Amino acid sequence: MITKELIEEINTLARKQRTVGLSPEEKERQQTLRQAYLVSFRENMKSVLDNIEIVDELPKNKMN
Repeated sequence: MITKELIEEINTLARKQRTVGLSPEEKERQQTLRQAYLVSFRENMKSVLDNIEIVDELPKNKMN
């Protein structure tokens, strides 16, 4: 699970990349964090979609 601290670290590395650049170790850490974030996001989205119930019809007494 991605915590607030990990998101802050991702953002810190992104800011540093835009300003002074990243060392090879920092680039590797950034990629690792991004992949972990994407995995967590996909799992959460799948969970949300799995819990959606689709209803095709309105009850007969509610139709206009």
